[in-house]
Amino acid sequence: MMTRQSLHRRSWAMAILLLLGVASHAADQPAVDKRRLAILSAGDSVTIQVYGQPELATTDYVGDDGTVSMPLVGHVPVAGLSPVEAAKRLEKALKDGEFLLDPHVTVTVSQSSGQRVAVLGQIKGPGRYPFDPSTTVFDLLALAGGVTENAGSVVYINRVDPSSGKTQRIPVPKDRLASQTVQSGDSIEVPKGDQFYIYGEVTGPNMYHLEPGMTVMQAIIRAGGITPRGSERRVDVKRMGKDGKYVVSHAKPGDLVQPDDVILVKESLFRRRSSS
Repeated sequence: MMTRQSLHRRSWAMAILLLLGVASHAADQPAVDKRRLAILSAGDSVTIQVYGQPELATTDYVGDDGTVSMPLVGHVPVAGLSPVEAAKRLEKALKDGEFLLDPHVTVTVSQSSGQRVAVLGQIKGPGRYPFDPSTTVFDLLALAGGVTENAGSVVYINRVDPSSGKTQRIPVPKDRLASQTVQSGDSIEVPKGDQFYIYGEVTGPNMYHLEPGMTVMQAIIRAGGITPRGSERRVDVKRMGKDGKYVVSHAKPGDLVQPDDVILVKESLFRRRSSS
């Protein structure tokens, strides 16, 4: 019959064994490799290896379009994926292309670009800029020095959909720049704005930025207005037709201006009398 003291010693012994077992089990587990848990983004340097196929091993950078280039399969979207998920996608590409029956691919991040987003297009300082979860599109545009005078009125976020691998082009209007945040793998694109041309009897003949909903009269005002020799009733618009040929037509003051329109304000048929 076991005494209370022996039971006490036995319970302690079992507890120690359990602790040792847990510790031993934990020690047997491989250390978590943070490089296998990272999310790939543009600028990361990755090493790709295919088991039993040393000729397919390569090191490449994740491009601004979110892809890496691999022998045989070409460019494969990986931005927004973990290295393990990227390896699965590369395996699928090899299978779908009927290059290998049962490939085993490993992807390792050899050098991380850090949390950065590319800002491209009509921007004064295009490049890659750091961000955190609270960084907005407006913040990144400010870091890049602001937009140029040729910038359009809508900014776009290029984001790779991890499920399909396709790049989404997400429009961000001006009133949402300060609230729209970005995420790893994104790139910010500032496209060139639409323009129109105006010449003839206007104060400032030139090329101008086309605002949404701009009318012919507003375009004339933008160009400084009509000269004393001109007439608002004699305005022509030269516009590219669907067949690729230019069509010249008479324009009314309330007509909408379209991108790349060429507006000609003609001289009045009747000279204005000077006031005495």
